[in-house]
Amino acid sequence: MKTYGFIGLGLIGGSIAKGIRELEKEARIVAYDVNEESLRLAREDGVANVVTTSIDENFSSCDMIFLCAPVQKNDSNLLLLAPYLSQGCLLTDVGSVKTDIHENIKKLGLSAQFIGGHPMAGSERIGYVNSKAVLLQNAYYILTPTKEVPEAWVEEYRTLVSRLGAIPLILSCEQHDYVTAAVSHLPHVISASLVNLVRDSDNADGLMKMIAAGGFKDITRISSSSAAMWEQICMTNTENIEQLLDHYLESLKTFRTYLEKKDSKKLYETFDSARIYRDSFISASSGPIKKSFVLTVDIADEPGAIAAIATILALHQVSIKNIGITHNREYEGGVLRIELYDKESTDKAEGILRGKGYTIYVRE
Repeated sequence: MKTYGFIGLGLIGGSIAKGIRELEKEARIVAYDVNEESLRLAREDGVANVVTTSIDENFSSCDMIFLCAPVQKNDSNLLLLAPYLSQGCLLTDVGSVKTDIHENIKKLGLSAQFIGGHPMAGSERIGYVNSKAVLLQNAYYILTPTKEVPEAWVEEYRTLVSRLGAIPLILSCEQHDYVTAAVSHLPHVISASLVNLVRDSDNADGLMKMIAAGGFKDITRISSSSAAMWEQICMTNTENIEQLLDHYLESLKTFRTYLEKKDSKKLYETFDSARIYRDSFISASSGPIKKSFVLTVDIADEPGAIAAIATILALHQVSIKNIGITHNREYEGGVLRIELYDKESTDKAEGILRGKGYTIYVRE
């Protein structure tokens, strides 16, 4: 029986802990968090065996410890954890930036027992209350082992990631930080800038906000993420983000030149090359900007209509990720938008609702 420790039990820590609990019913899980409500829920859920609001001797028996607190807390948490850390315990983290934590681990003399970890999964919603084991499924989970850590531990961690339903990928910490700056960190910068541009350009009646269509909402969805988290990511992966942002600004200047010259050929080539490359992406729910599994349903505007659909799906054990009314049909066919966790759930929900006489539109 293994003992797993969690320093921080928010969205990611909670989701990993729940995944491990589903896999290893007899595992012992020790959880620390400053949020007592999260700890209470983890005990009630049967996820955590031991909960504590201090980093103490409870962690001395751990075989593996996940550092899941905010990135800026890792340094102080590691110092508190060090006296209770056994030599046979594997340390890992879940941060979006890896070079800083690797440097800190080296300073503390812990390189022989550290493998950086980054599950590329998440949600606009935060905290343990929103954590789910399925959050990790089909998401890339990047591992950045040190040179000193035993290969057997790397393979053991890789196996655990696969068992959790995620896709393990081993990179160096430097390679990880450059790649994620391009596909995760820079998109958040662009998204935030675009949202603020629309806010500042809108009229007093909020017309732009009111009619913002599906396309705008899709590419700016990630702006709903934690501002504190993204501030820290930008502060710790600054050079990579700056470098890629410079390239992006140059590409925007080039695009502006095409507009000024009304260069139809270059405009077409730019849009078409982007379309071809985007369509070549793996069609799976992996990476920081995931494929959405969405149904839209035509329903009557009357009390109980949404509840009726939610009840039908619940009775058939179909879990809903998100549900809400859409007021713009430029990109959506129906009025009620239902987001599910995977293709299997989407297909099942579609069959059930069609069987009940609902008109369904599936977004590809």
